[in-house]
Amino acid sequence: MLKITYERMQTHHKIIVGNSQQMPELEDGSIHLMVTSPPYPMIAMWDDLFRSVDPKIAKLWQKLVADGDEAAVRQIYILMHDYLGKVWAETYRVLCDGGIACINIGDATRSIGGKFQLFPNHVHITENCEKIGFTTLPYILWKKPTNKPSYKGKGAFLGSGFLPPNAYVTLDCEFILLFRKGRLRKFEPHQKERYNSAFSKQERDEWFSQIWAFKGTRQTASEIERRTAAYPDEIAERLIRMFSVKGDMVLDPFLGSGTTTKVAMLTERNSIGYEMDENLLPLIAKKIGCTAANQAITKIIKR
Repeated sequence: MLKITYERMQTHHKIIVGNSQQMPELEDGSIHLMVTSPPYPMIAMWDDLFRSVDPKIAKLWQKLVADGDEAAVRQIYILMHDYLGKVWAETYRVLCDGGIACINIGDATRSIGGKFQLFPNHVHITENCEKIGFTTLPYILWKKPTNKPSYKGKGAFLGSGFLPPNAYVTLDCEFILLFRKGRLRKFEPHQKERYNSAFSKQERDEWFSQIWAFKGTRQTASEIERRTAAYPDEIAERLIRMFSVKGDMVLDPFLGSGTTTKVAMLTERNSIGYEMDENLLPLIAKKIGCTAANQAITKIIKR
């Protein structure tokens, strides 16, 4: 096998404070990989965010609270995914041919108006991305061993103890949905960045299996930090190394606490991240501060 070695490359990173439904800073086909974990529709901690970005959601929510209108629940849920769908469409525009989109999303369970139900977020995102033009690839299940079924209200168990039939299955997995734009990426023979980005057989065998089992990132008591829903560095590292080569441009349209930027720096990829909440900038700066010393150039741009 041809092996090429070279000095650690300098990388460039931008963080843009703004809404990623429109990314005018990016040209068509300029991104090689998108890795993100968006706000999860129908998870309570993101209710305020969705209400703030879409007046229709805010109005329907008032109707739901006032009248208990079950039809409003469905409308709210669809509008939340319509909001995310505009980001997926813009991501499709900026991805290169053969570029990959990785979306970490969890389904939601919730009781509204006394009715308990599942909101299958992974289904709606898949349907929306296919309508946009993405090709759906086999997904990954991230099994999070943080909540264990238990009894008498302790832990994640939902239902009637040991008595059938009114218990519910515990949601202990999230989805990492994978999509491709167009056909496979093409490379020149023996392209050095690609060969220097190779993973080991052990990494390949573990990473390209469908179930990943490791703990989520521990969150602090801060409401801001909880809302970032940070996934572990290991998820970002695996996805970036699986689906990009050194020197590629990685996009995160929901940057949150800055995990994708940090890992892109460490893995010698360039990156651009979008985040609407300016209050997260100190948290992002703290996370990438020690990493930025790796001769990476970082810019924060406020629209």
